[in-house]
Amino acid sequence: MSMITINKNITEDKLEKIKKWPIWEKDISRFPYYYDHTEECYIIEGRITIETEDGIYHIEPGDFVRFEKGLSCIWDIKEKVRKYYDFPK
Repeated sequence: MSMITINKNITEDKLEKIKKWPIWEKDISRFPYYYDHTEECYIIEGRITIETEDGIYHIEPGDFVRFEKGLSCIWDIKEKVRKYYDFPK
């Protein structure tokens, strides 16, 4: 099972719920990150490359992404990022 799931086609109903989540922003940068909780996010703007031991993932605006608890990766932000985010129970 992949530790990252990218969905490029979410419904309008789901997007309306997502728009109530907090927003996180980050400028161009590169840093390691470990997920001690599962996170779901929707990319509003920016481009990111996520490097994992399983491969490289390219994330762009309109992507709904799920990062599984326990994922260790490198975030390489190519363009300033804005995303809605949540930590589902």
